[in-house]
Amino acid sequence: MRVRCPECGIDDDKVVDSRPTPDGASIRRRRECRVCGTRFTTFERVELPELWVLKRSGVRMPFSRQKVLDGMAGAAKGRVSQEELERAAARVEQSLRAGGTREVTSEQVGLKVLAQLHDLDDVSYVRFASVYKDFQGPEDFEEALLTLRKDAPPKATTA
Repeated sequence: MRVRCPECGIDDDKVVDSRPTPDGASIRRRRECRVCGTRFTTFERVELPELWVLKRSGVRMPFSRQKVLDGMAGAAKGRVSQEELERAAARVEQSLRAGGTREVTSEQVGLKVLAQLHDLDDVSYVRFASVYKDFQGPEDFEEALLTLRKDAPPKATTA
């Protein structure tokens, strides 16, 4: 594949180095223009078919990993690293795509996000659940906490 040099505009380059990105989603290529010697970077990634989200209102929207990440980051503010959240958002998307359909419901997206937050941080899980499940009172929080306690491994007791 030939790419135009950002410096001189000629499409005569060679690949100097090629390696996968840390998340494995794309390949980073360092290129050098054979005419002017400028080095530049390109990224190559697989273009997946568009994933659509059917919202409760009936509106169909393209899936946005960034929206998932933003929602998770709001719930996990100050509790979970950005890198962990980015990996979790990627797992949400992978899980939705693994279903083999090009359209998912917003409920399916929300449940996948809840599952990821449950594994990452209990407080973030409850924060997200309170908005996603539209908690109306303390009993809703109690129910969410009860669910977390049931899922938690037994605490070691000292004698």
